Amino acid sequence: YEGLDGTELALSESQERMALVIAKDDLGFFIKSAAAENLEATHVATVTNTGRLRMFWQDNVIVDLDRSFLETNGVRQEASVEIKAITESTFFDTKTEVEIINFKPLFLENLKEINNASQRGLVEQFDSTIGARSVLHPFGGKYLSTPAESMVSKLPFIESDTATVMSWGFNPKLSTWSPFHGAVFAVVESVSKIVASGGDYKKTYLTFQEYFEKLGNNPIKWGKPYAALLGAYHAQMAFEIAAIGGKDSMSGTFNELDVPPTLVSFAIAPVLASKTISPEFKKYGHAVVLIECKRDKYNLPNFESLKKSYQALSSLIQKGQVYSSVVVKNGGIAAAISKMTFGNKIGFKFTDRFWGNKLFDADYGSIICEIGLDTLEDLNGTGLQFQILGETVNGAEIILDSVSIPIDEAFSAWEKPLEEIFPTRHEGRIDAINNIPLIKKNIHLNLGIKPRVFIPVFPGTNCEFDSEQAFRKTGASVSTLVFNNLNSKFLNESLKSFAKEINQSQILMIPGGFSAGDEPEGSGKFIAAVFRNTIIIDAVMDLLKNRQGLILGICNGFQALIKLGLLPYGEIRKADPELSPTLTFNRLKRHYSTMVRTKIVSGLSPWFNSVEIGDEHIIPISNGEGRFVAQEAIVKSLFQKGQVATRYVDLDGKPSMNSKYNPSGSMFAIESISSPDGRILGKMAHSERIGLNISKNIPGEKDQKIFESGVNYFN
Repeated sequence: YEGLDGTELALSESQERMALVIAKDDLGFFIKSAAAENLEATHVATVTNTGRLRMFWQDNVIVDLDRSFLETNGVRQEASVEIKAITESTFFDTKTEVEIINFKPLFLENLKEINNASQRGLVEQFDSTIGARSVLHPFGGKYLSTPAESMVSKLPFIESDTATVMSWGFNPKLSTWSPFHGAVFAVVESVSKIVASGGDYKKTYLTFQEYFEKLGNNPIKWGKPYAALLGAYHAQMAFEIAAIGGKDSMSGTFNELDVPPTLVSFAIAPVLASKTISPEFKKYGHAVVLIECKRDKYNLPNFESLKKSYQALSSLIQKGQVYSSVVVKNGGIAAAISKMTFGNKIGFKFTDRFWGNKLFDADYGSIICEIGLDTLEDLNGTGLQFQILGETVNGAEIILDSVSIPIDEAFSAWEKPLEEIFPTRHEGRIDAINNIPLIKKNIHLNLGIKPRVFIPVFPGTNCEFDSEQAFRKTGASVSTLVFNNLNSKFLNESLKSFAKEINQSQILMIPGGFSAGDEPEGSGKFIAAVFRNTIIIDAVMDLLKNRQGLILGICNGFQALIKLGLLPYGEIRKADPELSPTLTFNRLKRHYSTMVRTKIVSGLSPWFNSVEIGDEHIIPISNGEGRFVAQEAIVKSLFQKGQVATRYVDLDGKPSMNSKYNPSGSMFAIESISSPDGRILGKMAHSERIGLNISKNIPGEKDQKIFESGVNYFN
């Protein structure tokens, strides 16, 4: 705006905002003219010739910047760069000569290596099922033990098949040896995981996270991030895919300690949820092949060959001819095959002892696939470069020549290294399990109306969307309302609005999450405090006593129902610290996010009218305080009255206190209870987190038909 000193800047606001420069003498006329056209124009700035940008707040200068600074787009810095030649002792020249006599010890030690070992205890502390969009659970198979290669999530539309697959790649040892190679293979690893999960490398986008030592003015240190960026660029150009954004940090130094040169590649691509595959072996009698990433004399991938292989593999996956696949990374073929066996305990036999000398190589870019024997015969014409590794077998063992490694032994070696840091097993006393007779199902009154569901939303709850979607699928009308406690006025208005919604509804559903950060003094207390208000109590008891309504509470909602006395007593009452049941900290004193097997043990509650006693379901669980405890006499009374609705069970359908099946350590393996008449149900497992192709890498029935049953109760 050269030469426009004294002109004014105004905003014209209609459907969009436009910045307009107006001559000072014309400003008033413009604003009036805009108003005549129902456009709101506001004077926001004045153009000056000072060469500075000044911003004011209440007549005080809060920003005062010179134009020369603005024109630099920030601070400019230059540095000299020197890239050191890599050493002759290459990362890739580490083939281990394996003799049959020492094969088993080497195999097990490889699984114990810290970057190969299980991270279950860490992974389970993050909620992996929230939103009912996770196509792949972090640990798949019947035994929930094969780690997924990528995160696959459906887009937020009801039953949409469109999903995104996201992965990452990085090896600190490789990047320390050569930042250039480390970045190349970080990209290759992230892309190969996309392909192995069912994505197309050509539709992949990247973003990078860089982390390097404090650089100062040292050209050699500057050479490390420079080499890494060159490596990432080289891989991008070879794959013909782009990187968007990224984050860098150049301060990874503490005294004499430096972080390894770090460039982590994150990859994302669109994928169909129905076409996504997971790493765990699916069936014995299948062929297992290795699609190798060929390297040149500089130990860089032959990208042309690799792209052809990836394209051919993607085509096979889309046709449904690949049952499982996993990328070869740190730990080599040995670690990859082991993890594929863990999920369903399907064994594997190597066809040739030749593989013994390549088992532990970090052969990045290579992919292992499980295919049918009929598909194996057709592979030669696909252009796919592959070698036969072996076959899946009907036996829980991994076999090479005359050596057999039981899958359970390999699994124990894999889980051991981080167990002490991120424990997965309960400690302390194990409660006895008593067999209680099952209760027959009752028939409930049919009210003949389409129910209206009210879902209150509290600060910290996070399952309202999933719950609303689950009810809407069954045809119910759903209303949600956020509780506003910013001040006393909003709080009173929220209480009145909540009471009105409850009075207009047939079903009250309290969703899961962490209301008020699970404070004060424990989960669910904030919700319980709100529901103890007189007008809310009146509305809830009218719903139950006069209108024969239903109440459902899941996770945080279950905790609130317990603290209110609605469970197990069927009415809001003052809690008795000596007699009232409670939900307290899990035995490991940490958050759990995993899948559990539950069994219907009572037909008292109408919430289970669409299933049968004895039915088992696989359901997500996500809580830090999910352990049901009560005096033993109270618990036995609940069983005798049929108020214990579901229990945690093992693979044989038996109630269990084992942490694999009852993560919280809930007393008598209780997962859910109901009120004496069954119309109030509280449960810890998230029955609302269901949908087409959700957690598809875990077999079993996932729909308890709770929402269908609740709606049909009124139809």
